[in-house]
Parts: sequence; structure tokens; C-alpha cells
Amino acid sequence: MKPFIALESRLVPLPTNDIDTDQIIPARFLKTTSKEGLDKQLFCDWRYNADGSEKPDFILNTPRGKGAEILLAGDNFGCGSSREHAPWALTQFGFRAVISTSFADIFKNNALKNSLLPIVVPADVHAKLFTLPEDAKVQVDLKAQKLILPDGTAVEFPVDPFAKNCLLEGVDELGWILKQESSIAAYEASRIGTLNTLA
Repeated sequence: MKPFIALESRLVPLPTNDIDTDQIIPARFLKTTSKEGLDKQLFCDWRYNADGSEKPDFILNTPRGKGAEILLAGDNFGCGSSREHAPWALTQFGFRAVISTSFADIFKNNALKNSLLPIVVPADVHAKLFTLPEDAKVQVDLKAQKLILPDGTAVEFPVDPFAKNCLLEGVDELGWILKQESSIAAYEASRIGTLNTLA
């Protein structure tokens, strides 16, 4: 995983509210355990016609939707059933953060475990972001937990401390545990010594 410290990017606006995980990636694509190729299934039913051709007016198929690393979504993003494939598809497409006024808890936790930062902002800031010019860029400072708008306004956002640490170090939960291997081994050795003494 790539460490997430600071990010500057254009926004990809998707103002629809209550986008659920089945819209992010339809259930028929959940058979795979690999993340590879899931970018092509992201918002599949919205991006493609029945014959597989792209819908030219859908945001991800436009020049604005290419290359940006921040998705600006409507309220209550990621609701519905639990599926890790949703953040997998978003990160495979190139997104590193999603901004909304609220996220479903399961989606938020899955996102944080997969190097996708869910950023919650107040409704007035959210509305302002949708009015920004197409080429405007915002900055994300994870260490300071601030979203910085083009006019210099800094908006603080919450993030779970443990998840923040993992994102900053570029490790998942298993990776974090493995980094503690020497401490774990020392603890286990001390426990064995204590048990031998008691025996």
C-alpha cells in the first residue's frame, strides 16, 4: 500500500445521494478475490450501455473523470450491503479519497482498510465544492486532518486514529501487526519464561 500523507487533486463530482455498494460495483462482479480489473466494473450500470459501449455523458467517461484522485459524492455514500469490492473498485480506478457529508459505517471501515480515505465535510462546504470550476484542485493533509480549498479555507475532518496511522504508514491491519513482530516475540518469550517458573 502507498503511504497517504498529502494529496492534491481535481474533483470528480457525482452529486447523487444514497449511492449504495451495488451501484458502486454490481453484485455480479463479486465472484473474484482479486482487485485487478475492478476499475472497469466501477459504476458499471451507469457507465455502459447494454452493448458494452460507454455512455459519453457519465462523469467517469468524460475528460473530467480521468486522472482525478478525489470523488465528490452525494450524501450517505456507500450505503447498502457490505462488500470490500466497493473500495477496491474505487482505488483501482485511481481514487484515493471520497468526500461526502456522510458515509455508511461498513463502507467507511472497508474504505479505511483499503487505503481509501472517506472525508466527511459540513453541508455548506459540500455544496461549495460542487460549485468549484472543473480545473480547481483541493488538497488533503491527512496528518493535519484538513481539506484545503482553492481559496485557502481549511476544513478539518475526522478520522479514526488507528486507521490514520495505517494510512500514513502505508500498511493494512495485517501489515501493522507484522511491524510489531519483534515486540510480539519478546512478549511471547517473557510469557514462556513466566510459565516455566510457575511450573
